[in-house]
Amino acid sequence: MTEDLIEMGKKNAAIKAVEDNVKKGMVLGIGSGSTIVYAVKEIGRINKAKNLNLKCIPTSFQSYQLIIDNKLELVSLDQYPEIDIDFDGADEVDLDLNLIKGGGGCHVQEKIIASNARKLIIIVDFRKKSRNLGENWRNGIPIEVIPMAYVAVMNKLKEIGGSPILRMAQKKMGPVVSDNGNFIIDADFGIIKNPSEINNLIKQIPGIVDTGLFIGMTSSVYIGQKDGSVEVIHQ
Repeated sequence: MTEDLIEMGKKNAAIKAVEDNVKKGMVLGIGSGSTIVYAVKEIGRINKAKNLNLKCIPTSFQSYQLIIDNKLELVSLDQYPEIDIDFDGADEVDLDLNLIKGGGGCHVQEKIIASNARKLIIIVDFRKKSRNLGENWRNGIPIEVIPMAYVAVMNKLKEIGGSPILRMAQKKMGPVVSDNGNFIIDADFGIIKNPSEINNLIKQIPGIVDTGLFIGMTSSVYIGQKDGSVEVIHQ
């Protein structure tokens, strides 16, 4: 399996997702990750070619840059609180189309945009699909936390069965800081057969902003396969 084939699958999934769903005058949420780069390039291309007058809301600094670089109209959630379609990636997708997101640290803003969209369209490659969350994604559930609370939160996560680690930056000293100025904890709960229950337990802990578990939010998943074909699953 070469990287070229994997990238071809990602690109084909992204193009098909855009072709199947984008229509003139839509307000689009733009997520983060490697598959979204291909999606935004295609959105920019058809927006110009067909004069679609699309408006795009970013979920992260990366997606803000993608919108600008592809000469799309940048708008905000304040201006357009009702979004037609949100395109995003995921770290893992289970058979019920529940997601783990937040490997890139943008899951809180991504969840806000997704929750205000009529449709959440997820674009991934075949490595992200699993029966249960936690099977292929072994880095734990990303959890954004208020900095002053992180030690207490980690202790409480241990009490409910998690193995939390404070995410550290790679090219600077200290922890990763989210676009919102918060820390990120990655909490391993093993194979997750009850994501809704785990999500509710975590969110009851004071100091937690939100989790990277996206439960019952996905409308469709476009999966790039090993041979470059695209599998589409609708909820």
